[in-house]
Amino acid sequence: MLRLALFFLLTQAALAQTSRHEVVPDWPRLPEKHVLGLCAGVGVDAQNRVFVFHRSGRKWSNPFPKEPIAGPTVSIIDADSGRLLACWGEKRFIMPHGLSLDPEGNVWLTDVGLHQVFKCTPEGRVLLTLGEAGVPGADKTHFNLPTDVAVLRDGSFYVSDGYKNTRVIKFSAEGRFEFEWGAKGAGNAEFNLPHGLALDARGRVIVCDRENERVQLFDARGGFLEAWKGPQLGKPYGVAATPDGRVFVIDGGSPTVRAELRGKAVELDLGGRVIDTLGSSGKGPGQFQLGHDIAVGPDGSVYVAEGTGARVQKFVRRP
Repeated sequence: MLRLALFFLLTQAALAQTSRHEVVPDWPRLPEKHVLGLCAGVGVDAQNRVFVFHRSGRKWSNPFPKEPIAGPTVSIIDADSGRLLACWGEKRFIMPHGLSLDPEGNVWLTDVGLHQVFKCTPEGRVLLTLGEAGVPGADKTHFNLPTDVAVLRDGSFYVSDGYKNTRVIKFSAEGRFEFEWGAKGAGNAEFNLPHGLALDARGRVIVCDRENERVQLFDARGGFLEAWKGPQLGKPYGVAATPDGRVFVIDGGSPTVRAELRGKAVELDLGGRVIDTLGSSGKGPGQFQLGHDIAVGPDGSVYVAEGTGARVQKFVRRP
């Protein structure tokens, strides 16, 4: 029987404890003229390279610009040194959004301006494109501002679609539509902007239901399992899960949560219980201005991509 678990995650004990993570100062070390702009997506591969999908100074507008961003929109950073290793994506994307890495190391990108999803090699060669460039839709071959991708070990994948269609779609490894679920609303398996996706150690599909201020969990077929909600999660923008059974969520900053509590990253176990919190709302090191996405490296380091803050920060466990 499907069950709903609405976790009120904030406790005084969790608030009072010192975070088990600390920010790494002066990371990354990018060339002075390398402009990231709004950092929309972040992921880390098995070689401990950090991939950032960013807008290179472009601002969100309505309507979106027609011309692609001139500068590079994917930057690859060495996780240890913070040095820029490579960049690509010039004159290719309109409005970068989600970035995910699959088990083979391929880079998956969503562009809300193009209404498309891309599978690329780490060097930027396109392997698969879904959606029609610049044409929104709600059928099996179109998206309307898709937000993120989560990929299974067999190569099949889920897409959160997104700002307008409020659904999650499952595709085969070849990009063939399999099924979808979701509708606009606040009930079980309904969404108000599915914004981030991840697959946890139990194979559950985790969806950041951003404007409903909750995380929903589903089985592999889209069957609703439970929801996590509470001040500690605030307004979930991005989510990452680790093989050892932890889940990290970044709160973009909910106005319904007290100012001193909003805008944090939170670490949870597979039951939705708080393990740790990272950072706070603000402009300084270890603080976030619109945390937009979160990723965990193979060594356990945590990376947060900021929207308004236009940067990526690295956190490590305290010794």
